[in-house]
Amino acid sequence: MTTTRKKRAGRPAPSGKAGRESEIGGKTGLRIIPLGGLGEIGKNITAIEYGDDIIVIDCGLKFPDEEMLGIDFVVPDIAYLAENRQRIRGVFLTHGHEDHIGAVPLVLPQLDVPIYGTALTLALVENKMEDAHVSYKPSYCHVKAGQVVKSGCFEVGFIRVSHSIPDSVAIYVRTPAGVVLHSGDFKMDLSPVDDTGTDLSALAELGRSGVLLLLSDSTNSEREGFTPSESTVGRTFEEIFRLHKDRRIVIAAFASNLYRAQLVINTAARFNRKLMLVGRSMLSYVELAQKLGYIEAPEGLMITSQEAEALPPNRTVVLTTGSQGEPFSGLVLMSKGAHRQIRLGAKDLVVISASPIPGNEKLVSNTVNRLFACGCEVIYEKSRAIHVSGHASREEQKILLSVVKPKYFMPVHGEYRHLVRHGQLARDMGIQAKNVFVMQNGDALVIDPDGKARLGDRVQSGAVLVDGMMLGEFEGSLLRERKELSESGLITVSVVLDGDGRIAAPIQTDSRGCIYGLDKDNMRPDIELSVERAVDAARAGSVDRGALSTEIRKRIREVLSRNFRAYPSILPLVTVMGERRTREGDLPARTVPKQRRGRSRGAKKPSAEAAKQGVAE
Repeated sequence: MTTTRKKRAGRPAPSGKAGRESEIGGKTGLRIIPLGGLGEIGKNITAIEYGDDIIVIDCGLKFPDEEMLGIDFVVPDIAYLAENRQRIRGVFLTHGHEDHIGAVPLVLPQLDVPIYGTALTLALVENKMEDAHVSYKPSYCHVKAGQVVKSGCFEVGFIRVSHSIPDSVAIYVRTPAGVVLHSGDFKMDLSPVDDTGTDLSALAELGRSGVLLLLSDSTNSEREGFTPSESTVGRTFEEIFRLHKDRRIVIAAFASNLYRAQLVINTAARFNRKLMLVGRSMLSYVELAQKLGYIEAPEGLMITSQEAEALPPNRTVVLTTGSQGEPFSGLVLMSKGAHRQIRLGAKDLVVISASPIPGNEKLVSNTVNRLFACGCEVIYEKSRAIHVSGHASREEQKILLSVVKPKYFMPVHGEYRHLVRHGQLARDMGIQAKNVFVMQNGDALVIDPDGKARLGDRVQSGAVLVDGMMLGEFEGSLLRERKELSESGLITVSVVLDGDGRIAAPIQTDSRGCIYGLDKDNMRPDIELSVERAVDAARAGSVDRGALSTEIRKRIREVLSRNFRAYPSILPLVTVMGERRTREGDLPARTVPKQRRGRSRGAKKPSAEAAKQGVAE
């Protein structure tokens, strides 16, 4: 399993420091090392280090951009943690979204440390471990908001916060140097669905006792005002149900947005409709939340597809996955007419209760177009208040800063512009510019024993791609080769030689996805002649036999250059009779896994559709 990592390009010096200072006297003082989640959405993971002790906060994944051809997930490069695994005391989770827990089945077996989280968060982690068929058995440590646990030289406490999934917490860490507060994903919902909002009193008490450093969610740092309450979506649902009594209603949402599921349940019960859940991840999340008591539903409200067939369509509601246009999700299959239980038509109303994750806009747009083509009425406009974010907007970020009053501030969880805007906001709130650190993955913020903060030596960071059962590199040959294949296609040339190096069988050529395939009958003689000349050169000694594949590629390119501007990838397959192996060209390279990493033997990657449902805005 290949495990090379992303190489980092140069960039401007972080805010608050014009350069970097080397560590003096080894790892002294407090070190905060974000290994993911900075300059990107997802892949959140941060290490807090003091002396011989390290704790890790969150361990998430992110989804590939459209240039990562065939890649399923992206997980953090944890080389630094793996090298220091003996010093790690535990992994602490803020909540159960994939961008905070998705990499646990790949990372935890390498670290072999206890994992701490609230009941729902750890239940979701346990499901992920089972789905991945990882033989490793974690040491689960359940915690609650208000609880404090000892971990090495640290005391770790948990404070309740509002988000789009229950059991979300901020985490504070009492270190010998001072208190570090990690907000996790949060917002200030004053009328939450479950009546358990962000615990401002606990945050204020922490602020009064003194907070050395605040790491705060930056996702919505460009949004002015306050993020609307989740309860506003419930009022929108009631209006939709009231105005469309003659239609079957299909609602697509993130499976992990359990508050949204509760609102659908409440509205369905109020309007005397039965609820049908569609999508493996939707069923899994809702059933688990019901089992743990985070979702309540009247007896008999939820029905199976067989029971739904016996009811008039306007007496049912369907809650499904597919709000992000995932290819095999419930809503997408319905839009294509390929779903086994549900056929959409003119008497259906589809509500997409989510905003597209950056990069998914086209998938969502295509799904909406297909739904209209089915004859459905579709509600997806933001103006209808069918979705609200789970992240704090600028005014809420100001509240947290004013309540906590940190000495130092590090914006986290966002693209680089989000971090910069959040840093500017912190300065507007009175934090000195030299105390605001806008950083990137791998940077180390060092707070010396005398309380002075500076940027220390960087550590290795980056990303590792998950492709089926393999881990691969972020950039370099793997993605470059896939890009070349997608743009120009592939030509294969099979050459069989006898023991004297003569061609012993007809030369075989084939192509996939390249323009040569449209004219190969005319070009084949030239290709074969170029191969014969390469073989003759090798027999004559003017070309080393070990470099025959390279010479074949070179001569075929000369032929193609007379006809095309772009070269396809060329793969020579040279077989010598009497030898047991085939000599291949070096393109594409490293397509065979070299080393297994990050997953126990027999581990299976979670489905992409199930994982994407675990990230809610």
